[in-house]
Amino acid sequence: MRGSLGAGVAVVARGAGALILNKLFAVYAPVGGLTLLAQFQNLMALLTTLPNDGVHVGLVKYLAPLRPGSLRYRAWLGAAAGLNAAALLVGAVVLASRGLLGWGWPSLAAFLLGIALLTGQSLLGAALLAAGRLRAYVSLTVVLAALGTGAAAAALWRNLPLPVVLLAYLLAQGLTLLPALGLASRAGLLRHLKLSSAISRGAVRGLSQFLLMAGSSLLFGKAVDYVLRDYLLSTFGPARTDLWQTVAKLSDNYTMVFAAVMGSVFYPRLAALAPDPRAARAYLRGVLGLVAPVLGLGLGLIFACRDWLLPLLFSPQLLEARQFLAPQLLGDWAKFLSWLFIFQLSARARTGPYIAVQAGSAVVFGGLLVALLPRLGLHGAVWAHAGRYGLLLGACVVAHALGPKRG
Repeated sequence: MRGSLGAGVAVVARGAGALILNKLFAVYAPVGGLTLLAQFQNLMALLTTLPNDGVHVGLVKYLAPLRPGSLRYRAWLGAAAGLNAAALLVGAVVLASRGLLGWGWPSLAAFLLGIALLTGQSLLGAALLAAGRLRAYVSLTVVLAALGTGAAAAALWRNLPLPVVLLAYLLAQGLTLLPALGLASRAGLLRHLKLSSAISRGAVRGLSQFLLMAGSSLLFGKAVDYVLRDYLLSTFGPARTDLWQTVAKLSDNYTMVFAAVMGSVFYPRLAALAPDPRAARAYLRGVLGLVAPVLGLGLGLIFACRDWLLPLLFSPQLLEARQFLAPQLLGDWAKFLSWLFIFQLSARARTGPYIAVQAGSAVVFGGLLVALLPRLGLHGAVWAHAGRYGLLLGACVVAHALGPKRG
């Protein structure tokens, strides 16, 4: 019960921070500011996905049964730090060579510093989570949300240039490395650590399987989103793209809540049932029967309240975004339900099929964008989203129905 409460506090903190940040940029940033915020966050995700969704997920699994300070504990922690450093180095080289930010070298250095600090904080957060220090982990989450949002608000209030606002947002989040170090040290998680220690090859191999799944999410998810947003900005302009970004940001907010609930309630139970395929399939069908209508009702309520919800969460100038809402909500309903099927692949550690699904989904999305954007304009982006996940959900239902009873 205490764990569920702590997870709920963390979700509320992240959600509140995201809502306030979106509101600030919608009201006080220049035209196109909301889209540029999303693009900046997307770029942050491109550099942190491998550590956060790969290395740290595996780290929690392997550290949980170990005693902090033990030789094996230090081996896993050292391997995670080494893999993170390698991932960030590769990201820095790509960023510098491709000029994705279009900023000068001082700004690029500040951006990479912020990413490094944020990754270090996330690493220590994973260690705290593995050690069962949920209160400390939730505290870090709250501080992270408060510092990032507060720094962005202060910079916008002072009318600083948008790149400075974005860097302030990132660097303020990176400062949470300091309390993370204090909390980890107090919990005894940093005992006997030496920077000169050799990295365990076995630990690197163990964490690398999680990197593969995170890599598929990076390549077929976040990279696709970045390229799409860049294309929309150059084709339709910042003001028009802000309307599309408004519904995408609204989607991000409730997606975060859904993912947190399913990750803490549905996925652990499904993983526990993985050795019993018949029970796992029955559990999945039961959850689908409950979640599908509840999701439909909730998303329908959002659509019904769109005329006052969009001005409330963003700004009255973005009310025109309601024209993109229906296909976005339809696609999200299918996306959430398809995720329940895909959770099976992760619960059973089926890396190959998981990557294949991510790749196939991205290819379908790309094809739909190529077909629909020239014909429907900006509306083609949301209809491609709906078509992508509608087809994915249909494929998941057919595969589940025709699949072997052993799972």
